[in-house]
Amino acid sequence: MNNQWIIILACIVAAIIIVAGIAVGIRLHRRRKRVEQLENDRRNDTVHYAFVINPSKPTAKETRAFIEQFCADRGVTDITFIETQLDKDGRACALQALNEGADVVIAVGGDGTVRTVASAMGGTNHAMGIIPIGTGNLFARNMNIPVGDLEAAMLIALSHGSYKVDIGRLTLLDHPEDDHGHAFLIIAGIGFDALMIDDTDPQLKKNISWLAYFVAGAKHLFAPKYHASVEITDEGGQRHERNDIEFRTFMAGNCGEIPMFSLMPDASLNDGLLDFEVIDTNGGLLGWMNLFGDVVHQTITRKAQQSPLSVHSKIDQVQGLSAELRLQKAVPAQVDGDMLPPTKHIRFSVDHDALIVRAPGQDAEMTANLQPIKVDKNGKPQLS
Repeated sequence: MNNQWIIILACIVAAIIIVAGIAVGIRLHRRRKRVEQLENDRRNDTVHYAFVINPSKPTAKETRAFIEQFCADRGVTDITFIETQLDKDGRACALQALNEGADVVIAVGGDGTVRTVASAMGGTNHAMGIIPIGTGNLFARNMNIPVGDLEAAMLIALSHGSYKVDIGRLTLLDHPEDDHGHAFLIIAGIGFDALMIDDTDPQLKKNISWLAYFVAGAKHLFAPKYHASVEITDEGGQRHERNDIEFRTFMAGNCGEIPMFSLMPDASLNDGLLDFEVIDTNGGLLGWMNLFGDVVHQTITRKAQQSPLSVHSKIDQVQGLSAELRLQKAVPAQVDGDMLPPTKHIRFSVDHDALIVRAPGQDAEMTANLQPIKVDKNGKPQLS
């Protein structure tokens, strides 16, 4: 009898190994086909590529060497590198690249580098590429740009597959020294989410990636709630005002997918709308457990709705063109994981189809709803 169970167990293990091997083989085959297609699509263009690279990333030096060799092997010679610095972020580097004649600006770094480069690229009619070498790389993942595969990411960045997406903007209205709205491509927010990001240990983030945010968040589960008046402008231009709302965090999403979870299932990269989410909990730890259940529920159902079992948490979600908040006291704010100065008066808005991004073809799941734009013989955008 025991021998029979051993044979059955061995058969099950063997079956699992075979299925896993087939799955890996299929993925490798699809990747090879994608690489071949991208190689064919690139053509011998005359595009000037500028790479904005974050030298603080652990793999930055090796990545730059790979890019240089990759371009040399394919006869792509018109390239420049501009490194970000403490007093020169991706936005400043991208503006420099455009002033120096770059046709395509490629962000080499994490979400912070991508976000700041996008801030300058929005509305320029120049395409932006992404080589993700950060920790989260959330926008790259949402655009289905491979993470951990430099060759595939480079082929995409140098291909002619370009798509238009929205850019979210967060404007600190009580900071007149700001000369622009801070761009975000994923999620911006005030309150608990900003506290969590600000308190995340950089070394721990390197070691356990995005899970480090949960460790930091545990320190602020019982922080005081926030109060604000909110005015949201809906898709039709109508304004809706709510006074003295109480919340743990207020977020605006351009897309809502993070590793393993969906924070905003209805969010779309190119619908011209932001998804606003007001989150609150009560009842101590039970409320936070309910909130986690809500996130799991909408991740599974792919619907922006709470779990029917929740009684101590609240997720109010609504779409709109903009939202303006006036708070009783200054609160921390973040855009795609980058901290901004505390604010009492803030506006979230969206620039529709403002950014052109080099991304995989229409067979990719995450870009299935994005419309490709036409390019000329040199791969430069032709916009209507």
